[in-house]
Amino acid sequence: MIIFNEENAKSKLKNKRILKQWIKEVVDDYGLVVGDLCYIFCTDDKILEVNRQYLSHDYYTDIITFDYVDGSVCSADMFISVDTVLSNSFLYSSSYLCEMHRVLIHGVLHLCGLKDKSPKDSIIMRAAEDKALLQLKLLLEQ
Repeated sequence: MIIFNEENAKSKLKNKRILKQWIKEVVDDYGLVVGDLCYIFCTDDKILEVNRQYLSHDYYTDIITFDYVDGSVCSADMFISVDTVLSNSFLYSSSYLCEMHRVLIHGVLHLCGLKDKSPKDSIIMRAAEDKALLQLKLLLEQ
């Protein structure tokens, strides 16, 4: 099950049914199945609190993923800062929704085993994000 929750922040997501289908298709592409994926849209203040409390990091970020993958079942809680997504959309000259979609799938790709700490891994992650975003575009055009 894929759930979108808002905690004092509006995600402004559209086409949630199609987004859920897209996420399931991407997970399936990696040979996994969707278990429980919970997206929690929040503010910068909340994501900083989560980052400090659970990861001992003292900085803002766009997404924090708590991975509960068990075998081939893809489950997680993912906190997304709508404030940082908006800031990044300006920084990268992207629309807010395009940046939000990239962050949504970025968390899922981590659950599917992709990394982004090294330059090589970052290139692979970006290519996977771009491929997934193209899949979403095609679904939205149907």
